[in-house]
Amino acid sequence: MKVYLIAGENSGDYLGSELILGLKQFYTDTDISFFGIGGPLMKDCGLNSLFPMEELSLMGIFEIFPRLPALIKRRKEVIEDIISVRPDILITIDSPDFTLRVAKKIKRMTNIKTIHYVAPTVWAWRKGRAEKMSTYIDYVLALFPFEPKILNESGLKSHFVGHPIASYKVASRSEVRQFRDKYKLEKKKILLVLPGSRLSEVKRLVGIFEQSLKLVNKRFPNHEFIMPTTGNVEGYVRKATANWIKKPIIIPSSHESEKKAAFCEADVALAASGTVSLELALNVVPMVIAYDMNIFSRVLLHYLLKIDSVCLVNIVSKSKVIPEFIGSRCRPELIANALSKVMIDKKSRDSQASVQLNCINLLKPREDSQGKCIAALKVFEIINEKN
Repeated sequence: MKVYLIAGENSGDYLGSELILGLKQFYTDTDISFFGIGGPLMKDCGLNSLFPMEELSLMGIFEIFPRLPALIKRRKEVIEDIISVRPDILITIDSPDFTLRVAKKIKRMTNIKTIHYVAPTVWAWRKGRAEKMSTYIDYVLALFPFEPKILNESGLKSHFVGHPIASYKVASRSEVRQFRDKYKLEKKKILLVLPGSRLSEVKRLVGIFEQSLKLVNKRFPNHEFIMPTTGNVEGYVRKATANWIKKPIIIPSSHESEKKAAFCEADVALAASGTVSLELALNVVPMVIAYDMNIFSRVLLHYLLKIDSVCLVNIVSKSKVIPEFIGSRCRPELIANALSKVMIDKKSRDSQASVQLNCINLLKPREDSQGKCIAALKVFEIINEKN
């Protein structure tokens, strides 16, 4: 059995690694092999990445444009590699602007089964994508419970497999104690600083976050700033924060237990929009979401977006409790005021906690997995379906 996987983001790398481990429960190491593009987690599970996954980690229409020639070249390489490998199934994980183009080309050239893991956000924008995808994607594994109905209506088979965040384990007491001891935090309060996992978004947000935190620090000087990073942005983050008046404690991506402890102990967080809001919800951390993009992307998304919220916690729970400062509203004074309110207003914190707990509960798969990864179980079923 040959499985070809393509992931382009850190979140996709995690999903891919869980999928590989799950599939290994159904096959022995000699009966299944994995090919494609992935990050360190997928590599640790046995995937030999064709090229570094970070080359695909881009966000924003106009941010991608300068890299388009390189991405087209890489897409051609991937397609040629898939044709060479002739896998039994192609699983594309998120990063739709790259992965779906590969899947479409492969479907035209072969009869390889195709699965896309993480439904495209047709509920947010570009609704017509689902109908077009149905011509070259055989199945979609959805992370959110409301997605299969929308996709099925467009003729695209889909199944809710649950979001992996719902099965994450929070830090243990010993991990928390070691974390506080190592960084001499004692009884200090913690403010998590999370400007993103893509270099392009970190470059755009880190200055805004710095100015926001300067204002917050004037009112709450006893909060320690903690900034967990991912490997592809760690070097830039260290340089960018070197001259901050109050330097954050930077946690390297390799120190996973410390990151878990920081999330578990955080009193409040300032975060970029993305999956990290769900991780904060799992740990019931009050948060403020901020995100910006270049002016062209702002204008375009203003006309294309069909929703008025980008925070996943708000979207899943159908609420507006988590404060969001997006685009033109991503300004230090607005962000700082919202953070300050969350830090002192018990009613605001309690409201966020209620919404966060509900959100995580909704992300749990409804069927009994019998200890097996639901996504892997579904892939196994699809592999063994009769054509």
